[in-house]
Amino acid sequence: MPDIAIPNDPARAIAEGAAASAPRLVAIRRDLHAHPELAFTEQRTAGVVAAELSRLGIPHRTGVGRTGVVGLIEGGLPGPTLALRADMDALPIAEQTGLAFASRAPGLMHACGHDVHTATLLGAAAILRDLAPALAGRVKLVFQPAEETLAGAAAMIADGVMENPRVDMALGFHNYPEIPLGGFATTPGAALAASDRFEITVRGVSGHAAHPDVAVDPILAAATLVVQLQSVVAREIDPFRPAVLTIGAIQGGVAHNIIPDEVVLRGTARSLDEETRTRIEAALRRLCEGVGAGMRAPCTLAYHRGCPPLVNDEGMRRRLVASVAAQFATPVEERAPSLGGEDFAYFAERVPAAHLAIGSGQKGRADRLHNSAYQPDEGAIPLGAAALARAAFDLLRPGAG
Repeated sequence: MPDIAIPNDPARAIAEGAAASAPRLVAIRRDLHAHPELAFTEQRTAGVVAAELSRLGIPHRTGVGRTGVVGLIEGGLPGPTLALRADMDALPIAEQTGLAFASRAPGLMHACGHDVHTATLLGAAAILRDLAPALAGRVKLVFQPAEETLAGAAAMIADGVMENPRVDMALGFHNYPEIPLGGFATTPGAALAASDRFEITVRGVSGHAAHPDVAVDPILAAATLVVQLQSVVAREIDPFRPAVLTIGAIQGGVAHNIIPDEVVLRGTARSLDEETRTRIEAALRRLCEGVGAGMRAPCTLAYHRGCPPLVNDEGMRRRLVASVAAQFATPVEERAPSLGGEDFAYFAERVPAAHLAIGSGQKGRADRLHNSAYQPDEGAIPLGAAALARAAFDLLRPGAG
């Protein structure tokens, strides 16, 4: 084996690297926060990422999966390829934080902390660049667009992000305001849900509201269907298999005295396993057919399967937990599954993968994601960078196998 300089105290080396880069990472995060971009429009964000990777001397490609960026850190020895993934897109939310670096884009905001994630992975990249001679393998840095629409991971995979070099394992992460700063958590098994969406068009026959007997009322049929759909999870799904079916939009009618021709329902179905997912879709189709036949209002269902459940590989999760615990000398909590969606699941379908929850809760606040006043603690950036760097270092340590 060549003489490779392996740090005697990796925890100290990584902590010092994270602390040294923290001011720059916070500045990058604030710049990104002020200039949010929606899914597949992250041109400026990608430019900031590419410029920082260039400054660090890390080779990279842009335009992967439309607006994604991929960097590559080569280790000093042959070995596997580890992908570290961060998402970059913002949300169509008008910011209400009043921060000096608040969004300058009307109606757009980093309300999920993807600006934090982007800066965190850049921080991990800086640390791992310096540790590269001690790595047996390589780190692929994946800066992904369009997580909020659950389309970016698939786009990057279709564009070859898992190849050249072939990815052997992957780590993802997300900030969580309900976890105090300095805390970390993982979830055994299925951590996040399959996220499907559907649209139901209920067709009636329009007419005067005073004479419903000569019309077919799609509003009544749609209301009946909404109530019946709530029985799917309550009465058809095993109570020990979490699932949600939510109608998020109803559109139909334009006046108080007109029965309209149609009503459109839009909703989402979430589940943690494929069997439950399939049962929910089948139930929707059956109920649509039944209400359509019984109320003379044909119902057309368009069901779109989104990303699958994010299932943590137990071996990868345990190694991630051990690394984070060793870096910070603190236990990593076990977190209950969530029915939120996360398209890192597409990576986890293909290679052993694990997802890390990073605490970003500010003391004295009770923030939540996707909220117009969301303010994560920026201290999560260097802590997250150190956690990712330590996990990568341990996974690619010579002889780690």
